[in-house]
Amino acid sequence: MVGSDDPDHPEEWPVREVTLGPYRVARCAVTTAEFGEFVAATGHRTDAERFGWSFVFGAFLPDDFPPTRGVAAAPWWRQVPGADWAHPEGPHSDLRERGDHPVVHVSRTDAEAYAAWRGARLPTEAEWEHAARGGLAGQPFPWGSELEPGGEHRMNVWQGTFPQHDTGADGWRGTCPVDAFAPNAHGLHNTTGNVWEWCAGQWSPADASAVSRGGSYLCHASYCRRYRVSARQPQSPDSSTGNLGFRLAADA
Repeated sequence: MVGSDDPDHPEEWPVREVTLGPYRVARCAVTTAEFGEFVAATGHRTDAERFGWSFVFGAFLPDDFPPTRGVAAAPWWRQVPGADWAHPEGPHSDLRERGDHPVVHVSRTDAEAYAAWRGARLPTEAEWEHAARGGLAGQPFPWGSELEPGGEHRMNVWQGTFPQHDTGADGWRGTCPVDAFAPNAHGLHNTTGNVWEWCAGQWSPADASAVSRGGSYLCHASYCRRYRVSARQPQSPDSSTGNLGFRLAADA
């Protein structure tokens, strides 16, 4: 069973039964180190590199960073020249101590190119959600019904007041290592929170937008409860941001 009947998120309706053939899915999202191997082997240039910019969460920029274009509906996103997979916050940043973090600033086109190089593919939405649920039916999180069972943080999301202050109570501000939190019952880490993950397919029969799943480190109940296994969002296939990555799948 996939989907939800959450009254705030009709894009997830209805709860429905799907049938899947056997498939394999990666335990973790693709890391910066793994993506770096791909770039070194193939010379691949990401869409963000070709465009010359990507979207960065404004709080990660230096105080003296010059004004740049934002997103009208989400002004905390800033257009940053030189932001890409190897420079997550722009030219002043790098990947030191982030080799085990998920690669970000990758479009779905980039994700598909990496997957093909590895002899794999992106998961379908149904495959992704089935794997993310870890065998639990009808639960919003990979571990059950409570966001923080017994006060324990189970994923990397925003704590505090969004977008002004993230307390980092879960141990992280921004991305965390791909296996930083305990896996679900299927052995998958961080299927909710940390970074949105690209999936194959399109948003709806009438809308060819691409789809990502699972929420990110920026999700907070005050504006975005999309840190749930049924959550989905549409984006253009060439979009790239500092909270968007992917994991691989393959036919069994």
